[in-house]
Amino acid sequence: MFEIGLILLSIFMVATAIIAVWFKDLLASTISLAAMSLLLSLYFYMLHAPDVAIAEAGVGACITTALLVITIKNTERMEEEGGEEE
Repeated sequence: MFEIGLILLSIFMVATAIIAVWFKDLLASTISLAAMSLLLSLYFYMLHAPDVAIAEAGVGACITTALLVITIKNTERMEEEGGEEE
């Protein structure tokens, strides 16, 4: 049962990383990376490394995500229009 949990977590982590690359919207990619980081912290906890899991959850999921969201919100968003050049 333990191995199945690790395999499922690995699949979900790879899936969220691929989804983060696939999204065109930076905010959606950031949220997907936060989900991957939370899954990674759960992975560390299952491997009996709770101190590393807490550090990953705190730094990877919280601080990094907050920093990226603040940075994205403070930049000017330029969406691609239907092929027209100015």
